[in-house]
Amino acid sequence: MIHTQLYIDGQWQAPVAGGKRAILSPADETVIAEAAEGTRDDARLAIAAARRAFDGPWRNSTIRERAKLLNKIAELIDKDAENLARLESLNTGKTITESRTDMGDIAATFRYFAGLVASESGAVNEAPHHVISRTLREPVGVCGLITPWNYPLLQAAWKIAPALGAGNTVIIKPSNLTPLTTHRFAELLAELDLPAGVFNLVTGGAEVGAELAESVDVDLVSFTGGAYAGESIMKAATGNFKRIGLELGGKNPNIVFADADLDTAVDYALNAAFFHAGQVCSAGSRLMVEDAIYDEFIARLAERLPRIVIGNGFHAETQMGPVQSAAQHEKILKLVQMGVAEGARLVHGGKRPAGAVYEKGFWLEPTLLADVSADMKIAKEEIFGPVITAERFTSEEEVLRLANDTPYGLAAAVWTRDLDKANRMSRALRFGTVWVNDYHPYFPEAPWGGYKASGIGRELSRIGLDEYTELKHSYINLAPKPMGWFGA
Repeated sequence: MIHTQLYIDGQWQAPVAGGKRAILSPADETVIAEAAEGTRDDARLAIAAARRAFDGPWRNSTIRERAKLLNKIAELIDKDAENLARLESLNTGKTITESRTDMGDIAATFRYFAGLVASESGAVNEAPHHVISRTLREPVGVCGLITPWNYPLLQAAWKIAPALGAGNTVIIKPSNLTPLTTHRFAELLAELDLPAGVFNLVTGGAEVGAELAESVDVDLVSFTGGAYAGESIMKAATGNFKRIGLELGGKNPNIVFADADLDTAVDYALNAAFFHAGQVCSAGSRLMVEDAIYDEFIARLAERLPRIVIGNGFHAETQMGPVQSAAQHEKILKLVQMGVAEGARLVHGGKRPAGAVYEKGFWLEPTLLADVSADMKIAKEEIFGPVITAERFTSEEEVLRLANDTPYGLAAAVWTRDLDKANRMSRALRFGTVWVNDYHPYFPEAPWGGYKASGIGRELSRIGLDEYTELKHSYINLAPKPMGWFGA
């Protein structure tokens, strides 16, 4: 049994109110951990500690010191990668292969931002010879970082690395469903000689996140999660007009034209929808196939779906694990049932797999709903589970209109051999990432985020670092003289 604590002001401690939460395995519903359940009081202690640290010695930390810190963190991740991966799979249900990939990506994220921070320098502006004019980037201050349950440590790394690299102090609040790898990360950071209060961990429910969003002593809040919670954070942040970054998910079209490489497009359509059981903000759950190949495409998917190996993420043969929680399991089943009621054709799945091993845990068969129309709820709402909804289209103009007719705008993909068409679609699709003849890859060097209801701001890349800085114009007059103007 794993027991977690809060990490505040350089010290491990129990929550003020002594709260605890049982953490369940999504594979069999056994209790795998007892996590500290913080409250607003704990969040306030962490905010105060982060404020003192930022206003104290950390504010004078140098670029080289912070770049060195991020590289040290990457080394710690590498050394503990297998342990972290096992915790991630235990807590989220994803396969150990997926979790190991995550750990490599996390270390790469810290190394990328270490290199970026090390190359930082202020820009010197053109000015009269007696003036030094510089554009400087300075840390925002105290950052509240709120992460989701599907990629607990990866999403944390996307926030922590640029926040610390830019010279901020942080309070991280992971999802109360999946706190284990973030807690282990805090244990690793406790081995370093960080000043007290630079890094703080407060696990708990929505009230912890609400305190981070509302507090006038927090200068920035970055949140990844659902749109409803993001809206609440955005409203709460107006109290001191704090900087906000929101990544709120998507309804992502995966568009297949008749001239695409069919074998490859089918293979990637499965990966787009069922990687991590579809619990990916950029999952390609909205499949849109040109009419000329639609029936064949659906038939090929139907042939592959029963062969997907569903099971415990620690088994080498497993290709898809369970969904993370009972609430998510119930939500997905209801949406599938609603789709059938609206007229969609259930080709495969839509239920718990048969067998004693699946009686406990949050298991779902990979599901395909065909003949979906754009006015159906399942074509509009983010399902966040192992479900593909398939729609027909007859022209480039039609599919572009349908794909853009969504409140979201996170990611999209286009499958075609026609590079001119690919270029037109890439430019016309209103999504933060558009893949052509691929799905899911991202790089620390490239920005990540979405249009419209998919959020505000970007993570990763140079822009992701800039999100955690304030711009300042520094003007120094080296030879001041009287003006002799007013009242002279």
